[in-house]
Amino acid sequence: MAEGAPSSTAAALSQHKQALRKEILNRRAAVDRAEHARLSRVITDALRNLPELRQAHRVLAYLSFGTEFDTGPFVSGLLSRGDVLVLPRVDLTRRSLALYRVDDPDLETIPGVWGIREPDPRRCAPADAAELDAVLVPGVAFTASGWRLGYGGGFYDALIRAWNKPPPLIAPAFQLQLVEDLPLGPADQPVDTVVTEAHIYRRAAG
Repeated sequence: MAEGAPSSTAAALSQHKQALRKEILNRRAAVDRAEHARLSRVITDALRNLPELRQAHRVLAYLSFGTEFDTGPFVSGLLSRGDVLVLPRVDLTRRSLALYRVDDPDLETIPGVWGIREPDPRRCAPADAAELDAVLVPGVAFTASGWRLGYGGGFYDALIRAWNKPPPLIAPAFQLQLVEDLPLGPADQPVDTVVTEAHIYRRAAG
């Protein structure tokens, strides 16, 4: 399916997305532990050298889980240089992400809806999305032009749509997560930059 091409039915679109998720997640799971760690280090170095992140002081990141790129060293680096770390918490009732400032991920996060560590609202102060300088966006698959396939909840798409002008949206991913095109629906939102161990892909302006 070409990028942006309309699907005949919502069900067909959903099935196409789910099949692609399964394929990419299986591919990602096949990477052995040592190689996963090596690739994550390369991506972390690339993120740290990205101008948008070097200049950012309030960053929305996320705590990785499973076979995702390991965000741990990147998050630690933000805190060590005195930047403000903001993490998302899934609000299933509102189908949205609630944002919180986190000063110590080890002490101030708890397992969330799917076991992913999220801010503990009893310990963390709410954060204002309008004050963010950059956003790290997770995902399953991406195109070189910035289109993204998430995990199916639509939480990040909703967050991005809520901004009149979003801050830089940056997706770290392994090169094996890059695809030529994606099945897209009207709610799907692209990111500005995809950072892999092999290349930095930037979305064309406009």
